[in-house]
Amino acid sequence: MRHIAIVGAGKIGGMIAELLAASGSFEVTVVDRDAGQLDRLRTSHPVRRHHLSSTDAAGFVDALRGSDAVLNAAPFSLTTRIADAAAATGAHYLDLTEDVASTRHVRALSETAAGAFIPQCGLAPGFITIAAHDLARRFDELHDVRLRVGALPQFPSNALGYNLTWSTDGVINEYCEPCEAIVDGVLRHTTPLEECEQFVLDGVAYEAFNTSGGLGSLCDTLRGEVRTLNYRTIRYPGHAAAMKMLLNDLGLRHRRDVMKDILEHAIPVTLQDVVVIFVTVTGLRDGRLMQESYVNRVHAAVLNGVERTAIQLTTASSICAVLDLLRENKLPRRGFVRQEDIALPVFLANRFGRLYDPAIPPASLLDPVSLHGDGAMPDVENAAHIVRTAATA
Repeated sequence: MRHIAIVGAGKIGGMIAELLAASGSFEVTVVDRDAGQLDRLRTSHPVRRHHLSSTDAAGFVDALRGSDAVLNAAPFSLTTRIADAAAATGAHYLDLTEDVASTRHVRALSETAAGAFIPQCGLAPGFITIAAHDLARRFDELHDVRLRVGALPQFPSNALGYNLTWSTDGVINEYCEPCEAIVDGVLRHTTPLEECEQFVLDGVAYEAFNTSGGLGSLCDTLRGEVRTLNYRTIRYPGHAAAMKMLLNDLGLRHRRDVMKDILEHAIPVTLQDVVVIFVTVTGLRDGRLMQESYVNRVHAAVLNGVERTAIQLTTASSICAVLDLLRENKLPRRGFVRQEDIALPVFLANRFGRLYDPAIPPASLLDPVSLHGDGAMPDVENAAHIVRTAATA
């Protein structure tokens, strides 16, 4: 498997292209309907550029034909069309979407697809699902599984305590769509922006509240085994109240184009961000009530002289790791593959997945020796030990 098509030449798509091209294992084509976006794409190793003149079904099929795998880094509104095209060409399909309805469509396609269909390969859902499932399987009886993730500015300077770090459409969507959770053992839909909680981590105050899509397929996987399962987005205190005013009180949830315009013209982009990951699992082990947590922060870093945001690094490295595991035949090559089907130690031992190892600095992600598989990579046993140490610290 060498020919890879990446749909979307934005910040995440460009980071994916950089990692895959630099690895030497893939021939990369980046597809986008925005010619200017393709012109602005900068990678340290050559990639092909394909301007997509039409985003109808035929246009996507023509653009993706001949690809061994399709990585979808486009807006979530295009997910179903891109997945349909990947299925029509017989390619493997991976995406980053948190949109629940789109993922259902991808799952249905996987039943007759020739390749593996692996949605939600980013940070949340994605790595957060892998980490939570790894912790959960260490317990004899599960009680509570709580997933918390946030992409935040390192230096907040406005009333929202927020800067744009990724897709504006994606942020609005997760703030507006219903959220899945397991409450008292029952699968329920909860309201976004509600159930706001406060916590302090290493002296920094945060809040976390319901948002849509972050659990991926974990509700189906753990249903009947866990008492409480929920996902909440981390922000600085006061953010949820401000967003509820804009989306609910002013009715902008029904005018998402207006909300997007306001955010993109009033809230600046920042390259100085931090991703906070906080997973906590409680339950019984050997008859005792126990708790384990995975806690990590990933900061923005300079790679090959280019500033890369933390959300770029975490999202791109995650989907690249899943693709790499598929290439190495460590994942099923046909049908629907869940994130929780991926073993955390195996993920962390991968040359791309090692970004999530707290012992390895992000700046080493493009190290040529390690990228080409010749460096000293942690083996499965060692990787598991690293996470277990971090989880119990």
